[in-house]
Amino acid sequence: MSLSQRFDEIRTGFERPFWVANISELFERLSYYAAFASLARYLHEALGFPTERATDLTGLFGGLVWFLAIFGGTLADRLGFRRALSLAYFILATAYFLIGSIGAPWLAPLRNAVPLVVLVTIVLMLPAAGVALVKPCVVGTTARASKENVRSIGYSIYYTLVNIGGALGPFVASWVHRHLSVENVFRVAALSVFLMFFGVLLFFKEPRKAGEQTVDTIGETLRNFVKVITNPKFMLFLLIFSGYWIVYWQEFITLPLYVHDYINPATDTERMLSTGPLVVIALTVAISVVMRKMAPFRAVVVGTLVSMIAFAILALRPTVMAAYLTLVVIALGELIQQPRYYDYISRLAPAGQQGTYMGFAFLPLGIGSFVAGRIGGKLLHHFGEVQRQPQRFWWAITAIGLATTLLLWIYDRIVKPGQGATNAP
Repeated sequence: MSLSQRFDEIRTGFERPFWVANISELFERLSYYAAFASLARYLHEALGFPTERATDLTGLFGGLVWFLAIFGGTLADRLGFRRALSLAYFILATAYFLIGSIGAPWLAPLRNAVPLVVLVTIVLMLPAAGVALVKPCVVGTTARASKENVRSIGYSIYYTLVNIGGALGPFVASWVHRHLSVENVFRVAALSVFLMFFGVLLFFKEPRKAGEQTVDTIGETLRNFVKVITNPKFMLFLLIFSGYWIVYWQEFITLPLYVHDYINPATDTERMLSTGPLVVIALTVAISVVMRKMAPFRAVVVGTLVSMIAFAILALRPTVMAAYLTLVVIALGELIQQPRYYDYISRLAPAGQQGTYMGFAFLPLGIGSFVAGRIGGKLLHHFGEVQRQPQRFWWAITAIGLATTLLLWIYDRIVKPGQGATNAP
């Protein structure tokens, strides 16, 4: 196939909802990663939480976002993607504004009425409800509004736009933090998603596949949900894959604290966190071409291995440059496995259940974030503040990653996930 034919195939292979949803996702990711890039240091330095508490709260913020996506997918199937997306962006705009207003004078009566940790915990839980609806809507729209011959490309486009947002978010956070204040990082995030609320209302049309079933009753929606959680092979795969995210989320939860406390406190850790997304943007097409003949599940295993060994670089050489190199290697592994992961799970979903299945695709991210915050904080405190050998922290994280890779390899050998599209992996 010639380049012009391939371009024409791509140009005609996606309906308008695909582009509206994925462009809105870019701005949602910008908001999320701007907030996430600043959150751990904001809690630790501005609000005075100790390391373990700051990482725990940051893990809670990330974990709830992804955990609730499994319910958001079911709700999206019920509401329809247009209504779910517009509701999600309104919720997110409100939530980010409140996070940035924790120290505002108008919240003083509430701050005085409850312990600060309780108030912060409640406020950090709010964005989860919005993101939980956005993610399954966007990946579900990608499945519905893409022709079969370009669906894999559609997920690569989705992942590229996600990473453009992921790269811009820390840059925005860095600039706002330096020139305005860290609180305004969250207010800018609120403005970004508030604009997407209007964008969805004006330009998004509900995508439907010809002959696709619709979810007509709450009972049917609940039955679809139960079918997924009672699928032991699928749930085992998601549980094992959570190990990847326990390791991956350390770059947002503990890496900024580690670099600031043990390497160089003058480092712009928010800007540093743009490294991975920039690598993904630059190399998505190249990696897709190289990996196109590899089976999806094998790509997941290989990508996991590459990302999991990355933190050994920082363990061997605790410098700012080593931290950047670590983020580059993590991104390479992410590039190998993530688009294939979403493509693989989308093909498991029966007609009319894309939202539910793609919602569950985010469960490992939630479990990983919950555990990453708790484990990361305790290990960094132990090796850094107690033993005074902080580099050992990264060896412990690397060990978790290698164990995850081994479990995925064993799972592939025993369960044979590629057999049957409607069965679990």
